[in-house]
Amino acid sequence: MKSSASVCPVPAEQQPLNEFQDLQESWFFQWATQERWGYFQPIAILWLLSWVVVGPVAAVSFPISKFPLQFGLSGAMGACVMPLLALARLALGWKYVRDRLASETIFYEESGWYDGQTWTKPAEVLQRDRLIVTYQIQPILQRLTRTFIGFALFLVLGGGAWFLL
Repeated sequence: MKSSASVCPVPAEQQPLNEFQDLQESWFFQWATQERWGYFQPIAILWLLSWVVVGPVAAVSFPISKFPLQFGLSGAMGACVMPLLALARLALGWKYVRDRLASETIFYEESGWYDGQTWTKPAEVLQRDRLIVTYQIQPILQRLTRTFIGFALFLVLGGGAWFLL
């Protein structure tokens, strides 16, 4: 007896399980699966690298000798853009795969954009995919959400501090 996965008409590169495995193996998307230090280190590096662009702009806007707090605050807040963009890309990629795994039907293209089809997952495939979503992808998305909340809190507090200066 053949398993239902073997009669799946969806091309291998478009199967949600394979898309999930590709994300896990991708150097960029793998970042979200790392332990605490491995996860926060690229965020810190991106934030520091952002200072290369943000620092001169902040220095022109707020000379360090006259306005050191404004310079530091505007630079720190501006440097958040690059890590936030990277985190948004991570979240969108993981959310896309989560939605494909959790969906009962899968849209796929056989040979091009003009011949899209849908495939309804058998119950055992759907159950397997939803377990992956629950135990592997949701924790990643929750971590990304908490990171976004941390950045939002920093930006709100920075904005509030700006008005006090």
